[in-house]
Amino acid sequence: MPLYEYVCRKCSKQFEALIFGADVPTCPACQSTDLERLLSVVAVGSSQPAREPSACDSCQGRGRPGCGMN
Repeated sequence: MPLYEYVCRKCSKQFEALIFGADVPTCPACQSTDLERLLSVVAVGSSQPAREPSACDSCQGRGRPGCGMN
């Protein structure tokens, strides 16, 4: 059951829709099928508090090539 985000090209309403098989989504505001599918942002939760990185995890601040910390 994919959940997609859309914006209606007719009325500019932004919404999410569950799409099953060959179903065609419609705008809940104006019933238009002229929609643009948006790129969804993935949200990941954690039970641990976020920490500020002092160095990247791969090189631990040693500045290996391609690290971005050098």
